[in-house]
Amino acid sequence: MLRLVRTILLAIVFSVTSFSGTTSGKQEYTPPAARSTRAEGLAAWQQIYSVMSHPRCINCHTAGGYPQQGDDRHRHLFNVVRGPEGKGVPALQCATCHQSPNADSTGVPGAEGWHLAPLSMRWQDANDKILPSAAVCGTVTDRAKNGGLDGAGLVKHHQTELVKWAWQPGVRNDGSARSVPRISYEQFMAATRNWVQAGMPCPQ
Repeated sequence: MLRLVRTILLAIVFSVTSFSGTTSGKQEYTPPAARSTRAEGLAAWQQIYSVMSHPRCINCHTAGGYPQQGDDRHRHLFNVVRGPEGKGVPALQCATCHQSPNADSTGVPGAEGWHLAPLSMRWQDANDKILPSAAVCGTVTDRAKNGGLDGAGLVKHHQTELVKWAWQPGVRNDGSARSVPRISYEQFMAATRNWVQAGMPCPQ
């Protein structure tokens, strides 16, 4: 009888010790999923950056007082300038030529709300060189620079017609098609959501 009681007590002690060790281990252990989430977020950001650094986007995220044009990112023709609100100046505002749809008959692109991004959201340096991934990410996630947008706000911004235009940019005045980002709009939005869900990590 004593031997049976002793066996039961030992079994109870062993079970409690094992349970405590398991619980303690869980508290100190970082699940692999948490680490992979950041890694996936960084991978998603690189997809986003591939779009933001494409001429269809970067041409309106300049560091100077004018927009750019074309895949070679040359200065906008007709001496178009930024203006106080990024929409040009009187008699030469963006909307004067850039209507809501593309004008394929003349080669003038267009989308709702056509304008330059504010200087706080410039993705180029003073020499028109595209900023590296980490610098652009730091700007995009800085609510003091991006218009106060949080993750949900950035997702919503990426759903605007002006952003979507990058994948439907129409044709040039010679009839040739403008280039588009290397990933689809659907892939871009999936990457945006994955990046936001991962906490919007930026490369170092």
